[in-house]
Formats: sequence, C-alpha cells, structure tokens
Amino acid sequence: MFPKKYSNLLFILIMGFGMSLLMTLIITYVNTGLDSGYINRFLKAWAVGLPIAITAALLVGPIAKKFVDKITK
Repeated sequence: MFPKKYSNLLFILIMGFGMSLLMTLIITYVNTGLDSGYINRFLKAWAVGLPIAITAALLVGPIAKKFVDKITK
C-alpha cells in the first residue's frame, strides 16, 4: 500500500497509463488497420504517447481540479 499523500500522483499516473493505452490502441487501428505489424506500430506509438500523456496530466490535472472546485459547490 502507498501512503495517502501520494494518491493524487498515483491517480494521475494510472489515468495517464490507461488513457494513453486505450487511445493509442484505437488510433493506431483507425489509422493503419489490423495486420501483422499492428502490435509493433502500437508499441512504438505508445512509447511516445505515454510520457506525453503523463506529463500533460501532471500539468493539466491540478489546474482542472482548481477549476472544477470553483464551479462546483
């Protein structure tokens, strides 16, 4: 188990991982189709997309949380 103080960071990492995985799987399929080279193309694209997704989540997440906190009661 992880200490509660890391919950936001873990959430961002898990969301970045899951979203980049799902999006890369679908986008690679839509753009190139499903053939014998699909897995290699997907892994190459995901290797680029995963760090971008996590970085974006780390940057946008806190801003989005503050915004949501302001517009909700």
